[in-house]
Amino acid sequence: MPRGGGLMAPGLRPLLLLAFWMLASSARSPAEANDGGWPRYGPGAPVAVAEEERCTVERRVDLSYAEFMQHYAFSRPVILQGLTDNSRFRVLCSRERLLASFGDSVVRLSTANTYSYRKVDLPFQEYVEQMLHPQDPLSMGNDTLYFFGDNNFTEWASLFRHYSPPPFGLLGTTPAYSFGIAGAGSGVPFHWHGPGFSEVIYGRKRWFLYPPEKTPEFHPNKTTLAWLRDTYPALAPSARPLECTIQAGEVLYFPDRWWHATLNLDTSVFISTFLS
Repeated sequence: MPRGGGLMAPGLRPLLLLAFWMLASSARSPAEANDGGWPRYGPGAPVAVAEEERCTVERRVDLSYAEFMQHYAFSRPVILQGLTDNSRFRVLCSRERLLASFGDSVVRLSTANTYSYRKVDLPFQEYVEQMLHPQDPLSMGNDTLYFFGDNNFTEWASLFRHYSPPPFGLLGTTPAYSFGIAGAGSGVPFHWHGPGFSEVIYGRKRWFLYPPEKTPEFHPNKTTLAWLRDTYPALAPSARPLECTIQAGEVLYFPDRWWHATLNLDTSVFISTFLS
């Protein structure tokens, strides 16, 4: 993160950036940029979260299943475009629609660290109205809660039945959905699991990925925001991850056991299809 001039105390800069970010976001219209009522962040965001143009993950339009299996399924990530139409699902995932349908539902939040041991239950409306603020750059992962993965599938079935997952499967696996909503600057530090797809419905999500044989340098209880600020700039070009910002309507596929970390650049609504 670039250093400011003058006599500002080092500890004040992250707090002032956060305050500026929150003030800038509060001035934006909820309906701006067809964001479904979910806050977006742009010029006022902290420097460490500003979107970069760098993308080292291939984007493919209308990829065939044969090409997917031959070039990506077991070897490298790929960003998929144009395979499904989730416009109906997107409408149902607007802030107004989700609060009307699920505001009283109890959701389970996970901590934003590698192991996510701590879980907290609270009403969905309370989470949306009180906890979807930008990430505090000074917070640790175990102090950051967000909604991702622990879905009550019976309760949320009326929403999930409108989602069209990518039409690609892997032999011997069963797909399982994981739906989430998270504030700008939040994300999960590096971890790995089985293969899967992750689609952004609203917002933007930045991904960092390493192959299984290349363990990244990271602290399991520091946020992705802290990693991007403190570790990423010092990485040699050969040590940098594959990375890209996934836009609304795009789907990222990641193969089995690939390390990955995520960073939500806006308030993001997303859904993953895990193959296990």
